Amino acid sequence: MHVVVMGCGRVGSAIARRLEEIGHSVAVIDQDPEAFRRLGPDFGGRQVTGLGFDRQTLLDAGIDSAGAFAAVSSGDNSNIISARVARETFGVQHVVARIYDSKRAEVYERMGIPSVATVPWTVNRLLRELLSVKVSELWREPTGQVLLIRVTVTEGWVGRKLSDLEAQSGARAAWLVRFGEAQLPTATTVMQDGDQLVVAATDAITTRVHEVVERGPQGGES
Repeated sequence: MHVVVMGCGRVGSAIARRLEEIGHSVAVIDQDPEAFRRLGPDFGGRQVTGLGFDRQTLLDAGIDSAGAFAAVSSGDNSNIISARVARETFGVQHVVARIYDSKRAEVYERMGIPSVATVPWTVNRLLRELLSVKVSELWREPTGQVLLIRVTVTEGWVGRKLSDLEAQSGARAAWLVRFGEAQLPTATTVMQDGDQLVVAATDAITTRVHEVVERGPQGGES
C-alpha cells in the first residue's frame, strides 16, 4: 500500500521509516526540506517539499494512489485541513490527524477524521490506525487511558453473540450500527454481516481487541 505522511518531525519520520520497513511505499511531505534529514540516508520513499493541504503537493506525493494518509505536522489546523482534503477530495480510505488540542478532537470526529491528542499518541497506535481495516480508534478521554474503538464485524464473528466478543477481548460494547441505524445492544445481540460496533476499551487491551477481531472467535458455538 502507498502511504502519504504529512509532517517530517519526530513522529512523522518514525512512522515513515517503520512503514517502509514493513514493505509499504511511502511519501513524506514537509515545508522544510531540512526536515527530511530525520528520515536517514537509507529511506527510499518520496520526499516532497510543500504544504500538506496543497493539491499539487499531494499529487506529487502520490495521494491519488494512496491507501492511507497521516497528518502529523506541528499544527492542528494544517493537520485537519490536509486530512479532510485527503479524505474528501481524493477518497483516501484510512486517514488520521494528530491533534494537540484534545478539546477540539470531538469536532474533528464529526467530520469523519479520526484524531487523537498528541500526549497519548504513539507511533504504534498511529500505525494500527493507518493499516488496520477492521479496527480504528474513534475517541480517547483526556487521561488517555480509556478509548472508543470502531470495529467492523469480521466473517468469523457473524452469527456469534456480541457478548462472546466482549468476553474474549475485554472490551465493552457501547452501541452498534446496523443498516445505517445506531442501536444499543443487549445481552442476546447476535452480530450480523456489515455491523459496525463501537466498543469501550482501556489502552492496555487495545492490542487484544485488534487480535480478537482479526482472528475470529475461539472456542465452540454460543
